Amino acid sequence: MSKIGKFIYAILMGLFGIFHFGNADSMKGMVPNYFPAPIFWVYLTGVALILAAIAIIINKKGRLAAILLGVMLIIFALTIHLPGAAEGNQVSSSMFLKDLALAGAAFAISGALRD
Repeated sequence: MSKIGKFIYAILMGLFGIFHFGNADSMKGMVPNYFPAPIFWVYLTGVALILAAIAIIINKKGRLAAILLGVMLIIFALTIHLPGAAEGNQVSSSMFLKDLALAGAAFAISGALRD
């Protein structure tokens, strides 16, 4: 696997994590109602994205981090975006497909990393 692809992916995941801190108030509305304390989940997922990015870049537990990142992105797709996509919301449909694609990339990266 090209190292540049791994770095681009990880840097973008890290940026997404940073965005969770800068836009937490607007993002908390995306947390499903059955999760308590939505701002906590926004911050927690932001930390998870940043830590996964770091682990992938420095390749310390990078394989595990990429697998867990892929699982988290599938959970996002199913719990956050699929309900809106099922109702015909085009933005939700796009976000659903985007998260599935990013999860697939995380799993591909995990297969190329050796801890």
